[in-house]
Amino acid sequence: MPPSASHLDYIKDLLSPFGEITTRRMFGGAGVYCDGMIFAIIGEDDLWFKVDDATRAEFEDAGLAPFEVEMNGKKGTMSYYNAPEEIFDDHDALARWMTLALAAARRGYKPKKKTKSKSRSSPRKRGSR
Repeated sequence: MPPSASHLDYIKDLLSPFGEITTRRMFGGAGVYCDGMIFAIIGEDDLWFKVDDATRAEFEDAGLAPFEVEMNGKKGTMSYYNAPEEIFDDHDALARWMTLALAAARRGYKPKKKTKSKSRSSPRKRGSR
């Protein structure tokens, strides 16, 4: 079941102290972006934070589980771990886990390449004046 509009609004409000929070529906869930960079996903009404090699151990040490997907009959995991319940009641905990998720997202962020527009004039040939 896709996340409800009210849950998406709640998440945006909860995370708004950390930057401009937006969501985009995708694959039955939603991506959560901070200042244009994806750092979390929502599946149904569950929040999952981005992890990488530098942060994964902290999530695992807290007993948090990876986001699992099934494609073509095969199960796999993605680089997102469920957010701890304490973030919904404790601002310090929210800041700690958001810092980890945003750091992982920044390290893995690859800005979109801008496409060059074609010039209307023909290029000069080398040696011609």
